[in-house]
Amino acid sequence: MKVLSCNANRPLAEAISAWLKLPLANAEIRRFADNEVFVEIHENVRGEDVFAIQPTSYPANDNLMELLVALDALRRGSARRITAVIPYFGYARQDRKTGPRTPISAKLVANLIGVAGANRVLTLDLHAAQIQGFFDIPVDNLFAAPVFTRDIREQYDGKDLTIVSPDVGGVLRARAIARRIDADLAIIDKRRERAGVSEVMNVIGEVKNKHCLLIDDIVDSAGTLCNAATALRDAGAVSVSAYATHSVLSGDAAARVEASPLEALVVTDSIPATEAMAKSKTIRQISIAPLLAEAMLRISEESSVSYLFN
Repeated sequence: MKVLSCNANRPLAEAISAWLKLPLANAEIRRFADNEVFVEIHENVRGEDVFAIQPTSYPANDNLMELLVALDALRRGSARRITAVIPYFGYARQDRKTGPRTPISAKLVANLIGVAGANRVLTLDLHAAQIQGFFDIPVDNLFAAPVFTRDIREQYDGKDLTIVSPDVGGVLRARAIARRIDADLAIIDKRRERAGVSEVMNVIGEVKNKHCLLIDDIVDSAGTLCNAATALRDAGAVSVSAYATHSVLSGDAAARVEASPLEALVVTDSIPATEAMAKSKTIRQISIAPLLAEAMLRISEESSVSYLFN
């Protein structure tokens, strides 16, 4: 078993390596003068079970290309099995045609990863579960729910909690955590006027005098979470915090979170923290390295990965 790290999130790869007690593979990933990606692996991978770690977060195209070139290098190095470990799968929000003559980019990226040489994919909280079917190779889609549940029990023990989905599409995700901690469930009825802009319309469920926890998979502009937090406070919530798996946090999102009624935003390290995140007093990052490392070990040992969903 070997672990290769690309450049998108080396701190996470190092944490996974430390958990597995395996050194990262000796590899060089650099750019030519015209920004072409070059990968050279400085150790033998023939017949090895190799895991290449690379989230395809910002800059998405550069990081995706790094992953593809690394997969090709491993395939041409005769690795026995190559697993692409993609903590954050970019392009996941383009999972269907949204209008005439528009692409399904998530399917295109799935094809590229398979053709580049991956034998299987390990990822976390896909934006749409059906993306697993876009791949022609096995996909293990882990959930951050066990990690979030543990943190919620540590931070909010004894408080009267309500788990809130910020939109109808996230109800299953929120319900799974509500069931784990035996909490009530509420839903934000949201109308999106145009891409990147959301308007909260109504709160479905009892939130008065409750500590509300919003659960989401991706926080990008943070507009949805901030609007939802305002609606919940207006509906009588004692406090509002949020948990999101992938902290895209583009543009002024971190500042927007700071200015919102959110008392805390807890995210994983599937995407490395930006400078604005690091300076924020509201945003806190927790690690998914043990979860990914355990999944990688189980894949290598051919044992059950579904155990990690419990």
